[in-house]
Amino acid sequence: MEPERFDVAVVGAGISGIAAAKFYLDVHPKCKLVILEKDKSVGGVWNSERVYDTFYTQSPFGTWEYSDMAMPNPPENDMYEASFKAKYTTQYLESYIDRCVHAGKALRERIQCDFDVQKIVKEGNAWTISGQTSPGNSMTLRTSKLIVASGLTSTPNLPILPGQETFGNPIIHQKDFGRSNILSSPVVQRIVVLGAAKSAADLVYDCVKAGKEVTWIIRRTGPGPGVFVPSPSRKSASASYSVGSLRLIATLTPSLFNADSWWNRFLQRSWIGKRILTKVWNDLDKKILTDGDFDGRSEEARRNGFKKLKPHTPVIWQNQGAGLINRPEFWDTVAKNVQVHHEDIKELDKGVVRLGNGHEIPADAILCGTGWAHSLNFFDHDHLTKLGLPQPMSTYTSDQAEMWSTLEKDADREVLERFPILANPPEHYRERTTHTPYRLYNNIAPLLDNSIAVVGHVLIANYFHLAECQAIWATAYLDGNINLPALEKRRKDVALFVAWCRRRYLSNGDRGHWLAAEQRTYTDRLMDQLGLSSHRRFWLWDSFIPINKKDLPRLRAEYINKYGEDDEATSQGVDKRSRGRLPFWNTLRQVAKPGSLSKLSHAQGSSRSISTSSKSAQHSVSPSPVTGKPLTRSRIYAQAFCRSARYFAKIAR
Repeated sequence: MEPERFDVAVVGAGISGIAAAKFYLDVHPKCKLVILEKDKSVGGVWNSERVYDTFYTQSPFGTWEYSDMAMPNPPENDMYEASFKAKYTTQYLESYIDRCVHAGKALRERIQCDFDVQKIVKEGNAWTISGQTSPGNSMTLRTSKLIVASGLTSTPNLPILPGQETFGNPIIHQKDFGRSNILSSPVVQRIVVLGAAKSAADLVYDCVKAGKEVTWIIRRTGPGPGVFVPSPSRKSASASYSVGSLRLIATLTPSLFNADSWWNRFLQRSWIGKRILTKVWNDLDKKILTDGDFDGRSEEARRNGFKKLKPHTPVIWQNQGAGLINRPEFWDTVAKNVQVHHEDIKELDKGVVRLGNGHEIPADAILCGTGWAHSLNFFDHDHLTKLGLPQPMSTYTSDQAEMWSTLEKDADREVLERFPILANPPEHYRERTTHTPYRLYNNIAPLLDNSIAVVGHVLIANYFHLAECQAIWATAYLDGNINLPALEKRRKDVALFVAWCRRRYLSNGDRGHWLAAEQRTYTDRLMDQLGLSSHRRFWLWDSFIPINKKDLPRLRAEYINKYGEDDEATSQGVDKRSRGRLPFWNTLRQVAKPGSLSKLSHAQGSSRSISTSSKSAQHSVSPSPVTGKPLTRSRIYAQAFCRSARYFAKIAR
């Protein structure tokens, strides 16, 4: 039987997969698109099988949603400060896929749940995807374009513990915690939690609140305890998020995505600038240590080993996991009720966890907040190599290893020249590298195949904003609307990112996908490469404007204005009358560019008002198609002002 053919297949129906499919359909509403999801419901981490009642979001309410659909207010008793229970994200995503309709077909109708993708291969000009459906039936399909959105939290990283076959009690990963009866089971009273980051901390707290006897084990051969920041209050959450997303604040970190401006050179290379940065970072660390009070608690806390939760590395380096504390009295609860061990597990025995120092801990269950493994096992080694995706170091070819080693050594010298502060990281534990890093252009595009895009495979603060920006860039890439640099230049860019990531984020950076502090500047780069500017502001204002979800619909309209659309795309929510009507400052920003006069169309009904393409190198002044008079810069400024006045009047109404 001939496999069913699709124009686009999306692997994964989490936040990134949904956003990628939705935007592609915005531009191509009649295309044949399918989304393949391994679980029984959509949402990834947020699907109905994985959330549980005490699972909370990490982002403030109002920021954790797509730009074109607001989330309803959760009940007051289901919020802690500005965080809210994860089940409302689940409900939101379920509603969203019903609301998104293209060519008379809801997004939900395009999703195939219970489809376990087992193999993906490129055959000729198409991708063949083979998998198993829930009843065990095999299924194969073919697609011209592929979007991989399997994410970073799909495949549990379960530690292999000596003697676990004789342990005799449940060993459960955080992925399955919501479906288990651990908290309600009367036979499970003594629980051991493994892990150092946010997921492990949540498991510890929930078990204590359920009346269990809890031991928290953080392995010695690891980067140490996670960094936990108090959740901002309801009143300050919006302001905290806004300030944190300012482009000005982004300059306070040694980021590859910051412009190479005089201000960034001053901060990163001058002794005064480095003193300023060190002061900011040290103040943040002091605040975190003060909140935890790891050294000054009661005698009971000291006996419990609470001091062992003190972070080993300053927060700015992100060598260990980090997260928000969105549980009331978290530190007090842990200090009084939890035994903490910073030691490796030697072995398991029947109902016992034996540590490397000889200490034995009785356990009725082990909960593993131990993170996630790579979720790309449906590609074979040849495809992983060609696509620049992580694979075991032992399977990497010597030619590839030598080429990237040379490129990354040269890139490392450039990184240290731009960011001297990265040459001297604090003392830290470095994890042993077992896999190659991601080597994708812009963390999305393989270097040797333009029919596949990888989205949602970076670690960043707000996945909704990231997902929408990556969806725009990925659609442009798959449609051939990006003028990519030559292959050698892209290789050097990838090597530069990998070298910077290793220096900047230490052990976590070895994976080549860690962008914890680059939310704003990374997404700016994606939009800048597409020539989109409706999210930017004029001159200094640009540095003081936070991330605003209202920018994204404007970016969508600007994209369709610039690159065109299939028939009926405007029926999905883009008003053609608003095409090209950019805010005043953005218009001035465009016309101020050299050669921009010839690129600005005066006609009100034109399909493009501003074009940032480089199709013409002409610098001549075009005549107005209405009056026939030359379009001088002053005339264009006047027209920009009038259009902007109408724009703001429309908003006011």
